[in-house]
Amino acid sequence: MTRLEPGDVACWVLKSTRPPELIEPGWRVGTAHELTRCVRRSYRLDLVQAGQPCLLWVSGRAAPGVHALGETTGGAEERDGGPVVPVRLTRLPSPVARADLLADQAARDAEVLRMPAGSNPSWLSAEQYDAVLAHLPPNPDAALGPWPV
Repeated sequence: MTRLEPGDVACWVLKSTRPPELIEPGWRVGTAHELTRCVRRSYRLDLVQAGQPCLLWVSGRAAPGVHALGETTGGAEERDGGPVVPVRLTRLPSPVARADLLADQAARDAEVLRMPAGSNPSWLSAEQYDAVLAHLPPNPDAALGPWPV
């Protein structure tokens, strides 16, 4: 795929090397926080709008994978010399592990898995996003989402 179109993106993937408890001290499981995430300048930022599903992907050796789910609360904006995306994210009880998604046929071709050092934000197709949701624990707390479970 050379250039994303709005219909391609079912969920934005915002990457971090820091886990939720270091991003927002005191961030408890099942609680939502509104924050901004730094992103890279690209045409993709023009596709980001309030109310779109997004997730926090933690990279690195310690527990890589999806650590929080939520939604964008606005479009990309400039702050402190760089672009950011405002989000509301809820910390998951346990991460959806990178290894589990690599083993899932529906998710294994996700951009964040194929090119971990690639664009931020990255994205998931509808099928890939559904695969992430399928790896959530059964009967997640109602506070966890705008997503269908």
